[in-house]
Amino acid sequence: MPNKEPLESGQEALEASKEFAENFAKIAAQSQALVTEFLNNQPKTPVDPDPAHVGQTFMELMNKMMADPAKIVEAQAALWKNYMDLWQNAARRASGEETKPLVTPETGDKRFKSEEWSQNQIFDYIKQSYLMTTNWIQDTVAHVDGLDEQTKKKAEFYTKIYTDALSPSNFFWSNPDVLKKTMETKGENLVHGLENMLDDLKRGKGQISPKMTDDSAFEVGRNIAVTPGKVIFENDLMQLLQYEPATKEVYKRPLLITPPWINKFYILDLKSENSFIKWCTEQGYTVFVISWVNPDERHVDKTFESYMSEGILAALDAIETSIGEREVTTIGYCIGGTLMAATLAYLAAIGEDDRIKATTFFAAQLDFEEAGDLLVFTDEDHIRMVEERMKDSGYLEGKEMANTFNLLRSNDLIWSFVINNYMMGKTPFPFDLLYWNSDATNMPHKMHSFYLRNMYQKNLLRQPGALTLGGQPIDLKKVKTPVFIQASKEDHIAPFKSVFKNTQMFSGPTELMLAGSGHIAGVINHPAAKKYQHWTNTKKKKYDTAEEWLADATEHPGSWWPYWDKWLSKKSGPKVPARDPSKGKLKPIEDAPGSYVKIKAKPYTGPKKNGGGT
Repeated sequence: MPNKEPLESGQEALEASKEFAENFAKIAAQSQALVTEFLNNQPKTPVDPDPAHVGQTFMELMNKMMADPAKIVEAQAALWKNYMDLWQNAARRASGEETKPLVTPETGDKRFKSEEWSQNQIFDYIKQSYLMTTNWIQDTVAHVDGLDEQTKKKAEFYTKIYTDALSPSNFFWSNPDVLKKTMETKGENLVHGLENMLDDLKRGKGQISPKMTDDSAFEVGRNIAVTPGKVIFENDLMQLLQYEPATKEVYKRPLLITPPWINKFYILDLKSENSFIKWCTEQGYTVFVISWVNPDERHVDKTFESYMSEGILAALDAIETSIGEREVTTIGYCIGGTLMAATLAYLAAIGEDDRIKATTFFAAQLDFEEAGDLLVFTDEDHIRMVEERMKDSGYLEGKEMANTFNLLRSNDLIWSFVINNYMMGKTPFPFDLLYWNSDATNMPHKMHSFYLRNMYQKNLLRQPGALTLGGQPIDLKKVKTPVFIQASKEDHIAPFKSVFKNTQMFSGPTELMLAGSGHIAGVINHPAAKKYQHWTNTKKKKYDTAEEWLADATEHPGSWWPYWDKWLSKKSGPKVPARDPSKGKLKPIEDAPGSYVKIKAKPYTGPKKNGGGT
């Protein structure tokens, strides 16, 4: 009988070729649709191509580099030597000799985790060449003499953003996983990828922002933020939530949590298995949480002081009215912690510091001298740019702040989704944390400008009497309240070095604890997960630096929550019968998580034709 295999193989190849052709025809059509959608949504008036003056930063960098030509020649020679070494290493490997890589990705770099990046000689060479060049560029920029500190930080940050963008993993022809997927699906991954990109372009009205998760998989109050409770008070700026007790008895002093208003409070109540709020009720605390409103044009006059008076102080009064307790313990998370510290100083100034008996700070900064990469966005050029964007609407759109935070971890929060969504053609995986991360909040103009200028730019909170709130010059040194300070070892928003300085801000007793991981996972780490670690230091010594403190610290496996509970429970008073939020003196308004947290960030669409509102 004749052999049918060649005929079958030829037929399969023909069918594969036909599928490729059909998919690439779809790709061509979708590419045209993308271009049309992009052009149709561009602003009709000229736009400043460099509002943050990035070009000026690199001009200053080049001028300083050119002042020392010998250093440039030396750097170039070092780079070419590295390339020669890499070429020779690759040639030896090609001849069958076992060789070790000359450069490897940093620990935690997920871009090159595919085996092809190491096993395939071509992709291994591409990877090493990129890493070698990137390290050389960043090292060269870091050692340019004569730049002022702010320009140096900007140059280093923008250089990292640039080199991250040029990673071979971000391009079709140099990503082995994408090439493999394209061959397997006959290009269908690229068809789906362009569909995803077009959807994102339409959603962003001409701007591409890759989706991080499947938004339809989550609903606040249905499968996240579901710990039972009631909204017992509200005003223009916040709702106050009281959660149902999980024990028959509770500590006498209730716990008031002040989350950041840069994001929504339910990071503390994502799912039952990782909810910090639920866990606190299970430890016997009466938990109150401030849920900030998502501001729009109605809140343009809200200031930093408004967040104190209509936020924390209003919550304290509501708690006293509802359950009769004047004394509380508190938590301040991130900017909520900055506000909490300022409020403590204000209460000390007016002689009411007895209301808050103990305070915990989660990833909060009070001294902003070493505030990390965010300082790049707080020079005069950037602040003026932000203020210009807020001028018409009266608030900063949530997507602006979200984009800033995403830039701080561009490989994880931008490029990984570009690869997954657009090149691999995959649908984003449902992930509650990324859903929360995408649920952006706006920021009132006056409050945000005050925060950027007085905290990040001028660093006034650490200076006694430099800031005035409620008509009172505030001084953190007058705060005698016992303080627990949580920092995270890999926090890129509130670096450990910066948070450590909180131990030197107050006159009362302070306790520092360092958690593993970063700004979110370092805080949200349920004991049942048995993840990460934490460090404590019980030595009665005064430490000048974070490094000195850590050198004397003891590492413990797992969550730090039980350690903190031991600290707070001693300051929360005796046990009393549990309090039902439905039976307080303030009549419940609605069930937790309330309506404020469900308000999506409202984009500014310009003034109406009659000139009023938006």
